[in-house]
Parts: sequence; structure tokens; C-alpha cells
Amino acid sequence: MTAEPRAPGVSQTDVVVEGIRQLIIDGRLQPGDRLPVEKDLAAALGVSRNPLREGVRALSMMGVLETRRGDGTYVTTLDPSMLLAPIGFVVDLQDGSGTTHLHSVRRMLETEAAAAAAQRIGVAELDAATELLRHNEAELAHSEPNHETVIENDIAFHRIIAEAAGNPVLAALIDALGGRTMRDRLRRSITQPGADDTAHREHLSILAALTAHDPDRARTRMSAHLFTVEDYLLEQSVVNEAL
Repeated sequence: MTAEPRAPGVSQTDVVVEGIRQLIIDGRLQPGDRLPVEKDLAAALGVSRNPLREGVRALSMMGVLETRRGDGTYVTTLDPSMLLAPIGFVVDLQDGSGTTHLHSVRRMLETEAAAAAAQRIGVAELDAATELLRHNEAELAHSEPNHETVIENDIAFHRIIAEAAGNPVLAALIDALGGRTMRDRLRRSITQPGADDTAHREHLSILAALTAHDPDRARTRMSAHLFTVEDYLLEQSVVNEAL
């Protein structure tokens, strides 16, 4: 490995991050590989040891590297769910003005995930999804249902569909949006009468399309379901602007 000339204004830490990234892209570092010892890697990248450690720490936070005490630093499995997890952190930092945009992205992703899942979903996944909806039906029969339990089952139902689509990157992106959307769904669940019952009926409709392995109906019903959430958010934004 030889160090590339550093562009003006680029920090040594950035050089480390970019250098290790390029080593992985070029195939010189594979998932599970151990990084060269600190002295050799610093020399190869043309940086001192402190920036090297900062760069390694940054890549560890991104899920690209993991440091094992007493054993060195390794490239992770580079699993999409791990690499895309930081998106959830970014999403959580968004203020209320970006909520409808986040839900629009979620809708676009989940409608296609539902269509793909309808073609691939197996008996075990359908049974698990059915059981979640049974739990919600029992919870909603209570005079004061636990809204958090209902929403947690809701998220688990959507996660089954995302994973059944067979695309780990798509599933990871959908999961990364879960933090923000869970808070919005919980708010709607508590403040909008009948919201939980409506969502439950929509979930049953989605499940029926998945069971029939009908991608067009699964896509359409998932889209209609998620539009009800977006409509609520748009109404809330209008109310908030009027205050």
C-alpha cells in the first residue's frame, strides 16, 4: 500500500477514512480481515498515529470496522443493517418540518417491499404476521388498549414484510426510518379516535393480499394504509401553522 497525495484542505482523519474505504472497495481488505498493525497502516496512508486512530474510531461508529481488545481491528461483515443504522440517528435529529417528507420516503419504500414480499413470503412469515395481528386485535378489545404495544406489533408486522421482500438493503432502509415514524404513529394512535382500529383493518387487508401472493394488491393496500398516516400528518401541520 502506498499513500496517495493529499488534496489541499483535506484532514488526515479524512485521508484515513477514504484510504480504508478504498482498500475495501478495491478488495485489498475483505469482510472479516484484520487491519495491518497501526505503524504499517499509518505509514501506508501517509498519516500520523493520532489521525489514524480517529479515522478508525469514525469507521467503527459507521459499522465498517470493529476493534477487539487485545486482538486488533477488523473489517466487519459490512451487513447493510449495520451500515445503514446511522441513518436512523440522522432521521431522529430531524425537526417536525421534515416529518411528512420522511413518511413519503417510507411509503415509497414499503409499497414496493410489500409487492416484492407478496411474491416471496413463506408460511412461517405469514403465520408470524397473523399472530401479531391477533395480538393487536385482543389488545384493541380492551377498554383502554396499550397504544405502545399496538405500535410495537405494528412495527414488527411491517418488519416481517420488509424482510420477506428479500432485499436486505431495502429492509435496512425501512428499519432505519422506524424511530421517527414510530413516534408519529404513537401520537396519532393516542390523539386520533379510531386510528388503531383503522390501521388494524388495513393490516388485515395487506395480510390477505400477501397470503394470496398478489403483488399488485399488496402494493396498493400498503400504499393506501400509509397514505392515511401521511394525511394525518398533513392535517397536523396545517393545524400547527394556524396556531
